[in-house]
Parts: sequence; C-alpha cells; structure tokens
Amino acid sequence: MSTTIPSDADLLAQARALGAAALVARQSMVTAESCSGGWIAKILTDVAGSSEWFEAGMVAYSYEAKQGLLGVRPETLMRHGAVSEETALEMVSGALIHSGATLAVAVTGIAGPGGGTPGKPVGTVWIAWKRRGGYPRARRFHFDGDREAVRRQTVAAALDGLAELLA
Repeated sequence: MSTTIPSDADLLAQARALGAAALVARQSMVTAESCSGGWIAKILTDVAGSSEWFEAGMVAYSYEAKQGLLGVRPETLMRHGAVSEETALEMVSGALIHSGATLAVAVTGIAGPGGGTPGKPVGTVWIAWKRRGGYPRARRFHFDGDREAVRRQTVAAALDGLAELLA
C-alpha cells in the first residue's frame, strides 16, 4: 500500500473547506502543535478571511512549553512521555482553556529522522480533537516517509478530524 503525501495545494484545499464550514457553523479554532511546528495554524491562516474563524495557534515543543502554555501536567509527561494519548488529550483541553475558540486540535509525535524508539517509532503521532463543552478524543497514527512526509500527513489528518467535529 503506497502512502499518499498531501501537496501544498491539497492541504490548502482542505483548509479552505474547513474554514468555510467553520464560518457557516459559527465555530472558531485553536491549534496546539508540537511535531507539526505550527504548520496547521499556518495552512489555516493561508486562507483569506481566516480571522473570522481562526482564534490562535500554540507551538509547544518542549515539556516546559507543554506545561506552561497548555497546562499539561508534569506527571503526565513523566509517566507517559510527550508522545502519548494522555499528553495529546491534555494539550487539546489546554488549548481550549487558554483561548476563546470553540474547536481545538492538538498534535504530538515523532517526525524523525531520529528520536524514535521500539515502542514509539519515527512516524508515531497522536492527534486529539475537542469541541468546547465536549469530551476530547485522540487517535494514534503511524505515518511513513521522511520528516516532511510525516508532518504533511499529520497536518492532513488534523484537518480531517476538525472537519469531522464540524460535520
């Protein structure tokens, strides 16, 4: 099975459709990003008029940033690590707490080329989504390819999940 790596045009088309749906639904978004380094916020704000539905983007790469910006508990990071379901869930909840947005996405993973372990190989990414007032959900992905490919697939999956929240 070959992996399709989304192009810039693919990601922008996803972002445009998501923005249009958010505008109609009167919803706003916040991103909490680690391995994607702000790419989700970047592609969303590439859409003209995104200020109508995009609230904020937070890049929290270090443990300290995850704790300070998003309220991830030190115990969570020590027990489960940054790349875990527990951390992704706390990141997405923290993003909503620290913003006025109604929808949030959080990503944490290992884009490579290094940093992987047998239990968490390169390409392991946790993505969490949450609607204000709702329960968060998270999903683990295993993306193939180099650092760029892993990050592109992460952005596409994050946008897909936000679209599902709006559906």
